[in-house]
Amino acid sequence: MHALALIATLALPAVPALAGPMPPWDPAKRSSAMEAVLVEAEAFAQPGGWVVDPQFMDQMGSPYLLAHGLGRPVANAVTEAEFPSAGVYHVWVRTLDWVAPWGASGAPGRFQVLVEGRPLEATFGTEGAAWHWQDGGTIEITRPRVRLALHDLTGFEGRCDAILFVRDGRFAPPNRDPEMAAFRRLCLGLAETPDPGGAFDLVVVGGGIAGTCAAVSAARLGLTVALVQDRPVLGGNNSSEVRVWLQGARNKEPWPRIGDVVAELEQQRQAHYGPANTAELYEDGKKLALVRAEPSLRLFLDRRANGVERDGDRIRAVIAQHIATGRRLRIEGRWFADCTGDAAVGALAGADFEVEPTGHMGPCNLWNVIETDTPQPFPRCPWALDLAERPFPGRDRSRPDPGKLGGWYWESGFDRDPMAEMERVRDWNFRAMYGAWDALRNVDGVLPNYRLNWSAHILGKRESRRLLGDVVLCFDDLAGDRQFPDGCVPTGWSNDLHHPDPRYEKGFEGNAFIAVAHFGQFPAHREQRPFWIPYRCLYSRNLANLFMAGRDISTRHNALGAVRVMRTGGCMGEVVGMAASLCKEHDTTPRAVYQDHLGELQDLMRRGTGKAPATEFPLPRSAAGAPPVIPTPTWLDQAGPNLARRANVSSATGSKPGSPPSRITDGRIEVTDNAGRWLGTGALPHSVELSWDGPVTLGAARIVSGYFAGTVTAPIADFALQWHDGAQWRDVPGAVVTGNRDPYWNATFPAVTTARLRLRISATHIQVTRLWEIELYGPIAKGSERGEAAKEHGG
Repeated sequence: MHALALIATLALPAVPALAGPMPPWDPAKRSSAMEAVLVEAEAFAQPGGWVVDPQFMDQMGSPYLLAHGLGRPVANAVTEAEFPSAGVYHVWVRTLDWVAPWGASGAPGRFQVLVEGRPLEATFGTEGAAWHWQDGGTIEITRPRVRLALHDLTGFEGRCDAILFVRDGRFAPPNRDPEMAAFRRLCLGLAETPDPGGAFDLVVVGGGIAGTCAAVSAARLGLTVALVQDRPVLGGNNSSEVRVWLQGARNKEPWPRIGDVVAELEQQRQAHYGPANTAELYEDGKKLALVRAEPSLRLFLDRRANGVERDGDRIRAVIAQHIATGRRLRIEGRWFADCTGDAAVGALAGADFEVEPTGHMGPCNLWNVIETDTPQPFPRCPWALDLAERPFPGRDRSRPDPGKLGGWYWESGFDRDPMAEMERVRDWNFRAMYGAWDALRNVDGVLPNYRLNWSAHILGKRESRRLLGDVVLCFDDLAGDRQFPDGCVPTGWSNDLHHPDPRYEKGFEGNAFIAVAHFGQFPAHREQRPFWIPYRCLYSRNLANLFMAGRDISTRHNALGAVRVMRTGGCMGEVVGMAASLCKEHDTTPRAVYQDHLGELQDLMRRGTGKAPATEFPLPRSAAGAPPVIPTPTWLDQAGPNLARRANVSSATGSKPGSPPSRITDGRIEVTDNAGRWLGTGALPHSVELSWDGPVTLGAARIVSGYFAGTVTAPIADFALQWHDGAQWRDVPGAVVTGNRDPYWNATFPAVTTARLRLRISATHIQVTRLWEIELYGPIAKGSERGEAAKEHGG
């Protein structure tokens, strides 16, 4: 038997032909011997261009292979299967037409099954809105070892769960659990009970930043630790699979060593949008090496925790299934940490939790496009979202902006079940991506040399279940600047909650695919200091040995925006590891650590669990490995002092918390520091005014705006400098701009004398004005008036 094409000679129930609906398969009622070969797609020896997708296995029953080709057919997945005997076999293939839930035509996920290079008569992925066994007809097997292949026909997200060959054409396989799970185990020769996986002091489930920090922290404090992760890499959203960089705070007073482990994990270069956001930036290997360096930490990769054993108010073990082989392990622990984001372990064990059925934040599948040297064909996609006459970010028939495609705001699922409906939400994101690219390429006829470059097939989730602890953090706590005696984790992020963007929602009400961020202000963020999350948010209130870290901690929806980002989650993990060490030392519970040992926990927080102070791990720099080069206007050497530094700055425009407008004249142009900008929010137009005690004469300006993500993007687009003549505002000649794409815009203009000048912004990326600096100078001598850059300096 080939190692990856698992088969068995089975005793399965004989079902009379043409007898009507198939009864449920019951292994207890086996009546006649029948040969069958089950080949799990995720276990193919060579997946080719197909990718293993386990993220929905709890809903649809199994991991599967996905042909994620972005419109280009992927290479065949290939394996071999051994058959017990020659003869005619009936073939069943478990798949679906992934756009059928919306009644869309076209069946974009079409593929073939090849047996010894020859396709079966049926084309798969062409029918059914739900996962089912599609009839593949019959085939004669003439040799004991047979080569199988999945042949993608489109590159548009075809998917295959398994292929079944049975000698009895009257048999139809079960399609629902628990019968289907029992059928798979029987076919694959797997035990009815899980195999022993070991016993540990702490079992951490979820290998994102929060879980990895919890596992490393606990191991360094002497615990035996199991870290269970259902992917081949660590990092979660901060992995090469999802590609979101870390945000939030670490290493802040009065607990400056909280964040040391996060600092060790954090990559040293970053980019977030566009083709610069490459896989290698996320340093997956570094994360794995850090974990594997701990001798008391055992890493269980590619294992999905989908079962628990509970005794009273304690969890005794988790059951973890390998996503390729199906083999299950029973992993025992004294304490457990749910770092899954979805609160998967807590929910299985009966922990108290909350979930917003509607009105919650949705997940993203980031994507980007890349320019090439030659025209790139792209087919019409009638099955995608019809955006032919709809607006979306980046669409401008005269000046399309590929940098606005596929960013964080391409988000959906706000009113969908954040567990049961996630495959459809992910597929809706796919349909939005393909629909937008179809509209740009085939309706607008723009960006002819661009192609789709990359898209995450793993969801980047923001919100689902939240486990409840002894304290449930709410926005009133943030707004009231509540000081908890057990504050232990710094926030460092605004209360950033996402909702459908009304500018793009028309026609997609209830199924929006573009989000807008709403920032709840609270004093700590406004004053650029952390709010300290209490330890009592990090353990379950009704399960005595369950911790949690990450976005599934004890918080209300209205405070989740401030705590959900990954640096903050990693700090939670570090504290959980510390608390778990005290649980072992005192043979006690997470709650008792707060009640009886808080001072000891704080002693550990002072020392930290990093191998070196975080100062040895600086915050990331750009993907280019050096600060961006800021162009210098040719006239700048001829200019006098920057008169903006002497101005008073004010704005009636709303500001994101912690970003006062005074920043735009502080003399700092550090474009790698997004925290150093003024962020104007609310309805456009935005404006910011500079005033002097007496008249000044102006003749040149430089405006630095945008967002740093490896490069500087999203500058203000349409704007005007205006001067006040004592009675009214008047445009500065030569300083009225539309369609700006230059983050370092500069210009000279005929001299104006005024005591008041304002910048009025009428178009900007997602209605947020992002300004690092406004510089204003006196008139420039002739011969130095060009606004282009002639030289460069680092910034």
